[in-house]
Amino acid sequence: MVRRSGRRPGNQDTRSSILDAARNAFAEKGYDKASIRAIAAEAGVDPALVHHYFGTKDKLFLATMDAPFDPGELIPQALRGPRDQAGERLVRLVLSIWDSPAGTTALGVFRSALSNEWTARLLREFVVTQILRKAVAELALDPVEAPVRSALVATQIAGLITARYVLKLEPLPSADPEALVAAIGPNVQRFLTEPLPPKLAPSADA
Repeated sequence: MVRRSGRRPGNQDTRSSILDAARNAFAEKGYDKASIRAIAAEAGVDPALVHHYFGTKDKLFLATMDAPFDPGELIPQALRGPRDQAGERLVRLVLSIWDSPAGTTALGVFRSALSNEWTARLLREFVVTQILRKAVAELALDPVEAPVRSALVATQIAGLITARYVLKLEPLPSADPEALVAAIGPNVQRFLTEPLPPKLAPSADA
């Protein structure tokens, strides 16, 4: 990876340089360890310019993923309501996004992640930090159990996306979204709020 030096003027090349540096940082270090200051240094710009173009670290990450939606806005809306229906609402949100024009962009990233480790790292960081972490916070789940619960929920969501949109296993592609919500929502709900299997439940002193 070639490191850049010097300062660049505020133009499209600068924006592209910041995005390139950010993708490398998020893929190599993960979202939590990547810093705006380090990304700016890699791009050869002042950190203030990163904030000028992208605002927050969350917004920068969404831009690196070319995300067609902001989970920070959608997830609180989807999960607001009775706690025992959160699983159904989360599945409904996923289907509403992937069945919309925004789903075309998301599907491209998902397919790339299945065959490209670098893209897979970015997608994993996106799913964990932008979707699952926000869902956990919205539902006020036990932080000790949150990683296990998040991973189990991901098995249902990733499986649904793969079967319906990538492999197109009938009758899933043709199924009415509400039928899928009714079928898969209870599994997601179980992983979100019901007691974990003993062998997966983290110990209190772990």
